[in-house]
Amino acid sequence: MIIAAIDIGSNAARLLINEVKVRDGKTEFVKLNLLRIPLRLGMDVFTMGKIGDERRNMVMESMKIFSDLMKIYKVEHYRACATSAMRDAANGREIIEKVKQNSGIEIEIISGDEEASLIYENHAEEGLDKSFAYLYIDVGGGSTELTFYENDEMLYEKSFNIGTIRLLNDLVTDENWRDMKEEIRKNINSKKPIVAIGSGGNINKIFSMSKTKDGKPMAASYLKKVYKEFSGKSVEELITEYKLRQDRADVLTHALNIYNNVMTWAEITRIYVPKISVADGLIHNIYEKVAGRK
Repeated sequence: MIIAAIDIGSNAARLLINEVKVRDGKTEFVKLNLLRIPLRLGMDVFTMGKIGDERRNMVMESMKIFSDLMKIYKVEHYRACATSAMRDAANGREIIEKVKQNSGIEIEIISGDEEASLIYENHAEEGLDKSFAYLYIDVGGGSTELTFYENDEMLYEKSFNIGTIRLLNDLVTDENWRDMKEEIRKNINSKKPIVAIGSGGNINKIFSMSKTKDGKPMAASYLKKVYKEFSGKSVEELITEYKLRQDRADVLTHALNIYNNVMTWAEITRIYVPKISVADGLIHNIYEKVAGRK
């Protein structure tokens, strides 16, 4: 079975195509292709309240490319979801209708809580030590999703309008941070030690830079060290010294700031980075529905 997931975020749009195989009763997800296009919708939406003409055209062209790729791979099932930027865009619904007419792709605008649930669909905690509680942290351009899990049960999920593109444009207030801190202190509690599970392109990049072995956690102290190091450098210096793309270099420090705050307020000292995403969660969600498990 060939399944595709489209995730249209505030920083980038991604198309993930997987083949799902069942062998000896075990379900295996094999990645066939992953295409990322840095649309940066949040740069328009969070400053102007809508998606401008240039980025609107980029959305149209990107979705045509995604549609053609899905045809080439003979995709049988797909789901396309848009998150924070499209949620907030005054012309989001109009653009979604145009995309449907131009490419045939039907885009759903999902809530922040559903976005958090999709991250949880990856069930990354299943292979980890049950003597810990786990906090999923997904940092995007427009929002941060938190999902708290303990004893095979999701206890808490919430989306906060604190994201890297919003921070880049100085659109996150002290009150936003205060609300997040209060929510974490009130709801992320356990008698067990709490460990973080990070997702998103920024934490994946930091993980690869850390040289940490796959399956091993990064220390919170390392994130704080890198944040301090990056904070003293310009975007141009980050691009040159760390071989970063422009659209990664200008948000990476902001992402680290979010991770550091969340982990400090939740008193977390370690974070696993299993390289999961909303798109991966969508793939799992689609398969579960097709297989009749939901």
